Amino acid sequence: MEEEAPEASMEEFREAGKIGAKVREESKKLINIGEGILDIAETIEGMIREEGAEPAFPANVSVNEIAAHYTPEFEDGAVIGENDVVKVDMGAELNGALSDTAYTIDLSGKHGKLVEASEKALESAISNMRAGVSIGEIGGIIEEKIKEYGFKPVANLTGHRIKTGMLHSGIDVPSIKTDDPYQLQEGEVYAIEPFATDGKGFVSDTDQVEIFSLYMPGRLRMRQSRKLLNHIISNYGMLPFAERWLMGEFKSKLLLKNALKEMLRMQVIKGYPVLKEAGGGLVSQAEHTLLIKEDGAEVLTK
Repeated sequence: MEEEAPEASMEEFREAGKIGAKVREESKKLINIGEGILDIAETIEGMIREEGAEPAFPANVSVNEIAAHYTPEFEDGAVIGENDVVKVDMGAELNGALSDTAYTIDLSGKHGKLVEASEKALESAISNMRAGVSIGEIGGIIEEKIKEYGFKPVANLTGHRIKTGMLHSGIDVPSIKTDDPYQLQEGEVYAIEPFATDGKGFVSDTDQVEIFSLYMPGRLRMRQSRKLLNHIISNYGMLPFAERWLMGEFKSKLLLKNALKEMLRMQVIKGYPVLKEAGGGLVSQAEHTLLIKEDGAEVLTK
């Protein structure tokens, strides 16, 4: 029987948080009009590696009404526009310890309140997080703050509990008030990420999928699919990965596409569609990773 990987230490979580915070702040200078989104994402991922960690997931660069899960494809030609509202979401992985952090930059200069709404909602959530508080209550705090600014929280995007090697470990923290009674526990790690919008207040899937993760290892017919599965298990475990990260394993994009299709069909991997605000509204995001304590929360990505 295969041994389970050891739990990451809290010091490793703190170090992953420091790396995430450092790269987050340094990456802000990359968000310029005309900059290629592929260049931004690959630079961020390279910066994380230069700090001695690995990306916890592919860097997301989601623009305007695109709320989440946009990582560029191989040879992506998209560039940042002069009026774009740009959300950048990144994280670091260090021996299984994970961090997750995000920010929004408004290049138009017209949507400062929208950006501030998600930032202040994050601050309000953090100041109220401690052991024993229900996640439904935290959702209500986020919702109230975003509405104070005249916007809507994105109801179907949530924060999430983090465990060693698992970015999403079964507990979600909403951005709206709910009756969920689950109480925060001392020693748990959470990524809290309020999204604010001037649209309908929820997101829907698009047809574009560039991010995947292992779901259930199983039998695959095609040799290239089996080869890819071994590569995914060895390099990413249960963490998300980008299609563009896999190009080095295949001589052609077609072979890679066919392998991914079989793995999706057999439910060996799952895909994360790019998410778009349902009404076409602009979306802002702010995010920190936190450690829950008896009397408060320690921000690991400060």
